[in-house]
Amino acid sequence: MNTIGDKEIRTQKRVITFFRKVLDYDYLGDWHHRQDNSNIETELLTSWLERQGHSDQIISRALFQLNSAATLAGSQTLYGANREVYNLLRYGVKVLPSTGEQHTTVWLIDWKDPSNNDFGIAEEVTVVGKNTKRPDIVLYVNGIALGVLELKRSTVSIAEGIRQNLDNQQSTFIREFFATVQLVMAGNETEGLRYGVIETKEKQWLRWKEADNNSLFAELGYLCEKARLLEVLRDFIVFDAGTKKICRHNQFFGVKASQAHVKRRKGGIIWHTQGSGKSLTMVWLARWIRENENARVLIITDRTELDEQIEMVFNGVGEDIYRTKDGTDLVRVLSDPTERQICSLVHKFGRSGEMSDADVETYIDDIQRNRSDDFQPSGEFFVFVDECHRTQSGKLHKAMKTLLPEAVFIGFTGTPLLKSDKPLSRETFGQYIHTYRYDEAVADKVVLDLRYEARDIDQQVTSQRRLDQLFELKTQGLTDVAKAQLKKRWGTMRRVFSSADRLNKIVADIEFDMERYPRLKSGRGNAMLVSDSIYSACRLFELFQRTDLAGKCAIVTSYKPTPDAIKGEETGEGLTERLLKNEIYRKMLAAHFNQSEDEAAGKVELFEQEVKGRFVKEP
Repeated sequence: MNTIGDKEIRTQKRVITFFRKVLDYDYLGDWHHRQDNSNIETELLTSWLERQGHSDQIISRALFQLNSAATLAGSQTLYGANREVYNLLRYGVKVLPSTGEQHTTVWLIDWKDPSNNDFGIAEEVTVVGKNTKRPDIVLYVNGIALGVLELKRSTVSIAEGIRQNLDNQQSTFIREFFATVQLVMAGNETEGLRYGVIETKEKQWLRWKEADNNSLFAELGYLCEKARLLEVLRDFIVFDAGTKKICRHNQFFGVKASQAHVKRRKGGIIWHTQGSGKSLTMVWLARWIRENENARVLIITDRTELDEQIEMVFNGVGEDIYRTKDGTDLVRVLSDPTERQICSLVHKFGRSGEMSDADVETYIDDIQRNRSDDFQPSGEFFVFVDECHRTQSGKLHKAMKTLLPEAVFIGFTGTPLLKSDKPLSRETFGQYIHTYRYDEAVADKVVLDLRYEARDIDQQVTSQRRLDQLFELKTQGLTDVAKAQLKKRWGTMRRVFSSADRLNKIVADIEFDMERYPRLKSGRGNAMLVSDSIYSACRLFELFQRTDLAGKCAIVTSYKPTPDAIKGEETGEGLTERLLKNEIYRKMLAAHFNQSEDEAAGKVELFEQEVKGRFVKEP
């Protein structure tokens, strides 16, 4: 007797009972020996479409389009077929009844009224492919297979169910069956449930968290309750440049909380820790606003990197977004209802790599100069301000409020707020809409834990007597009052006096780490050193060039070695701080591009783009 199989069957029966009695799904049967099981059960779908009032001709043409999309013919990939099917499900099938008539939209799922759909489950669904496979449970909506669940007994890792799902998606087995599947799941009664979408790598499968109950049955209820399932599939899936993605629980609840604020026309702050998918949260919220509130969305960022990322993410998931060129362009596009989603970068109007007070003022002035007396924004606006914790956001908010007085502002940040920043952020944008803290993300394995090892670099000068002598020599001719004032700052001067030794110690300490930690020594790891100033960064870089790390380091700051940066600095008495920064930067750029210093000096942005790419892709 196979007791192991019996244990899994008992778990499966309990799950089926839960779907039937708690979630109110119809039981379609045990399809182990049923012939011609399919991801599109034509009889079930036809019956549902007839009840929606469609004629046989319309149904036949809609089914033809759906089956064509779900067929992996020729070079069609699973990703491509799944995306085509998803678009038909979400936006409806456009059918031409006959020549000369208007297209009619055939909805395969009633998204507005979940109760108007036929939800059913079948177990042991035998699917014939190159090699026959049999998923444990398949979820059908109106006869279309939208979910697959693999179950394991309590003593078998949930990873086996995940790998089983991934195996089934290979061409060797039943890949074509997954063309319609929008949610793949694996679970057991000890570890709970994990979920993903087609071709999701094992380590990227997610766990849904809600309330305090995270048993297998609770999590199935959270995800597969009829209205929730349809909402997740309609509003929280994207096809992002070759990768299908579904929301994490924090993204879902962040967007849901924001929707409530949007309906009340009330702003606030979404605080989701870095690395938890803030950009996709923006995408899902912006799309919902555009579709449900007939409004426009403007996204404000203060760094080129963020502006490019926003544009890339929106375009990657098929969402058009217009990226403004400057303040003049922004004023123009706000009056033009054509562009529904817009992103604008503040610091294009300044010289630094990050937004400064001067950049904000220039941005505001540029807008005001190009704003006519009869300027009128077209449509209702929701303004997303990325990295809203920054000090300049207060000024920027006031400027944008002047330009868009009726707009609702929602701030996004993932950076821990300093005590001094919190009052300004809340005063500017309002209270928190939703939070997802760093410790929660670590517990969910969304981000890696940050381990901090303190290093004590001695900053003291050993000879106090000689330092006092130096002080007296440097202050000859000063009054006692002036000397007393200087004494107050002498602690800082002492540290500066010993800084060269301190920087050498830091460099030596990092060299040591590069040799003793396996991940760094193997050449498969990177290090990032944050300095207290651009000048210190340049000094450190110069010191690293004298070590084995020469050629493997780069400075990434807001500095640009332009003539204006050193104007009026030459004294004839050696390098000042500004001259040294300029010289080190010019040498670094020249070495990187293998050009003269003058030729390479203007390529800072290209340099940073290339070294950041190497940092990520070539550790």
